[in-house]
Amino acid sequence: MGNYVLAYDYGTQSVRALIFDKEGNTLGKVKREFKPAYFSLKAGWAEQYPEFYWDNLCAVSADLRRQVGEEIWSGIKAVSVTTFRDAVICLDKEGKPLRPVILWLDQRKMQNAGDSVPPLQKAVFKTFKMYDTVVMQREATFCNWIKQNEPEIWNKTYKYAQFSAFISLKLTGKIVDSVASQIGHFPFDYKHKRWMKASDIKRCIFDCTNEQMVELVKPGSVMGYVTAEAAAQTGLPEGLPVVASGSDKGCETLATGCVGREVASLSLGTSASVQITTDRYVAPALFMPAYPSLFADKYNPETLIFRGYWMITWFKKEFAEKEVKQAAEMGISAEELLDRRLKEIPPGSHGLVLQPYWSPGIKTPSAKGAIIGFSDVHTRIHLYRAIIEGIGYALLDGLKRMEKRAGYNIKRLTVSGGGSNSDAICQMTADITGLTVQKIQTYESSALGAAMAAFVGIGDFADLEQAVSRMSRVTKEYFPDKNNHEIYKKLYENVYKKLYRRNKKFYKEIKEVLQDYDLYGFSSSDNGGNDGESIDNFILG
Repeated sequence: MGNYVLAYDYGTQSVRALIFDKEGNTLGKVKREFKPAYFSLKAGWAEQYPEFYWDNLCAVSADLRRQVGEEIWSGIKAVSVTTFRDAVICLDKEGKPLRPVILWLDQRKMQNAGDSVPPLQKAVFKTFKMYDTVVMQREATFCNWIKQNEPEIWNKTYKYAQFSAFISLKLTGKIVDSVASQIGHFPFDYKHKRWMKASDIKRCIFDCTNEQMVELVKPGSVMGYVTAEAAAQTGLPEGLPVVASGSDKGCETLATGCVGREVASLSLGTSASVQITTDRYVAPALFMPAYPSLFADKYNPETLIFRGYWMITWFKKEFAEKEVKQAAEMGISAEELLDRRLKEIPPGSHGLVLQPYWSPGIKTPSAKGAIIGFSDVHTRIHLYRAIIEGIGYALLDGLKRMEKRAGYNIKRLTVSGGGSNSDAICQMTADITGLTVQKIQTYESSALGAAMAAFVGIGDFADLEQAVSRMSRVTKEYFPDKNNHEIYKKLYENVYKKLYRRNKKFYKEIKEVLQDYDLYGFSSSDNGGNDGESIDNFILG
């Protein structure tokens, strides 16, 4: 009989179920798309029914069991789940959901968010010029909105939790979650990896109580066991250990082997990010937290480009109808065809430079996206390349800040996420950063990271370091072209880094003028959602 683990990986648009062996090989994989990925009762909202997610997990379980057969299925010794971040659920005392899950890309805001900030804290925040950011945090924290707008729901809320805790509950019957999944607008003390104390100056951001928070366990530990009810619905054996892992991006960073002072992990997903792994708490930027790593004694400082490679989806929808149709006729993906066309455009896109602030950041609250350098030579393919280059500049910018704060000297990058499937994007990333880019054996790195935690949880590996050494291996490398890197280096230093500062006052004026007419745009939630996670409106550390 085999010795395997099963990993479930929730994205905003799909759920995957994968079986791995101890060498990191994939023995079976099933994916189910979410239709719809979410619904919007009002513009800018994004919600989904909790049971919708559970029903799809049960469905992929049945599909995977049929795919691999009973011999492999019976060899599953543990299960672990990784999910998107900052999606919230309200549970009553019986563990029943009180309302739909609010997803990370939801843009609802509480009103009069500054009114309940205590005077002392308000004075301190204003002294450090962080009061406006605190108000933004309060506006964007979903529990505050629920308490303000749905008091009857809030009064019944026994536990206010990450979505990941709901899946743990459905599998084990226990309301419990992993420390490494607590990334979002929750009163979590990132440095000490526990719920905030009442004395924490930032505790006033959150209108929930610590009694409403769930029990937390360390990654790699057993959270519980598959109940008889869950076994009947999923086909999993009753009593199967359910092991804590972490958030999707944390699992990616683990799976790609991002450990040490010379390596960083790039997630080239719809929310693009760069993470490093540190032995001490290192904030990636002032007032931004370092997230909990799946390593119990480590952290993952991160810089997030919220819209990231979602911009490729945006580009296809708005500008690439011709390529989409042509690709369908050729029997290939639109991305593959667009990658071929990237070769038509030289590095620097003939002077077209893009800053991908399609959503604001904690230090750029007024930001909008910027594209400069247009001339009559430019085509939509120039714009496509400029988008990829702009995301690369933004990731490099975040990497350099974190590298400086941590005292690291990054020499290589590991990549995962949808963008890593493109050789052209990986090569451009190497050229922009001037660093070697490495890919591991599987695109499904979030699931692989969860599987590593599962094997540790059942004692097959002594620790995560051993799991990484056995289950992750580099299969392809991209080396920077010196000439291309020199072009990118000059554009980054001389143009990109100055764009926001030079245009900041115009962003503010645009916002002020159009808000007077209720015409200031925000991202609509009609695009079907973004696969991957992450944190809009920032998380204050």
